[in-house]
Amino acid sequence: MAQRDYYEILGVSKDASADEIKKAFRRAAIESHPDRGGDEAKFKEVNEAYEVLKDPAKRQRYDQFGHAGVGGNPASGGFGGFEGFGNGNVNFDFGDLGLGDIFSSFFGGGSQGGGRAEQPNRGRDVETRVEIGFTQAIFGTEVDLNLSLMDSCDHCKGTTAEPGYELKKCDTCGGSGQVVRVTRTVFGNIQQASVCPTCKGKGKIPEKTCSVCHGKGTQEKRQKISLKVPAGVDDGATIRLREHGEAMAGGSKGDLYVNIRVKPDKKFTREGELILSDEHVDMVTATLGGEIEVETVDGPVVMKVPAGTQSHSDFKLSGHGVPGIRGNSRGAHIVTIIVDTPTKLTKAQQDILKEFAALSSSTDKHGFWR
Repeated sequence: MAQRDYYEILGVSKDASADEIKKAFRRAAIESHPDRGGDEAKFKEVNEAYEVLKDPAKRQRYDQFGHAGVGGNPASGGFGGFEGFGNGNVNFDFGDLGLGDIFSSFFGGGSQGGGRAEQPNRGRDVETRVEIGFTQAIFGTEVDLNLSLMDSCDHCKGTTAEPGYELKKCDTCGGSGQVVRVTRTVFGNIQQASVCPTCKGKGKIPEKTCSVCHGKGTQEKRQKISLKVPAGVDDGATIRLREHGEAMAGGSKGDLYVNIRVKPDKKFTREGELILSDEHVDMVTATLGGEIEVETVDGPVVMKVPAGTQSHSDFKLSGHGVPGIRGNSRGAHIVTIIVDTPTKLTKAQQDILKEFAALSSSTDKHGFWR
């Protein structure tokens, strides 16, 4: 499905000022906000348009190259995560796609509190962080994680009972997992149920407690976990490995959440599916045109510089950007040309330039350096 024009989404003209774009965005965001009964997809579309048009550099590239100049569809990840890499146990969480500021600005929103909610009969979720290189994020990589986690006890296999002994009905709660207390009040007797303190709600206790884990069913172990990082992952993304967290007796393991940090590169920067870099050329090449060798993540590529190229002009190398998380297509590499003006000239070079300037001024009232 073709993407809509960003100016059309915000309802402004292509020559709209920054202030007009900001006002149009606020109006459209309020109208389409899900908490105000608006359409979630439209709200995301409005935010995506504003993220591009509010930035002068991104807006210039959008005007010149269209959606391909700003990384295709930066919001392709949606509001949640998705699975489908490797063995199906990898989940991506790309945050709120920059929508947090809008929630806070208009409605005082934003998530509060810390940590992930624990679920009953399930081990603790674990978070860790891994740092990878710029090109590793572009093409994908595999990382080994070495973590100390609570795992099932090797001696009792997580049963909490010493090998050779069984689990029996809890004497305190009679196997129900709850104890009931009766309290006398002026309104009569009130019954209150609570988790059994002996069996912790399981209804069973070991005939003899495990001599290694002392009835916990778990012990700390050093584990090596292999993490496949797919191509196109961005800085700040989170990968979830299901049931790779900590174990608990009588329940499933929690999940492992791996926060991805991408090291900055000396040559390249990234915006969505775009890769950006600068290339310096001398004024002769910029004036007469020619071919230059441009460094990309795929290696050197020959690029043509047209005659009369001005400094800070952008050129697009299609297919040399970041792979899309959901598909095989790749974004573009935007090359910004920087024209270097010489600071030290020989006498002969100065004479040549003066002669050229004189010839140019005789035929063009603006002169050579217009």
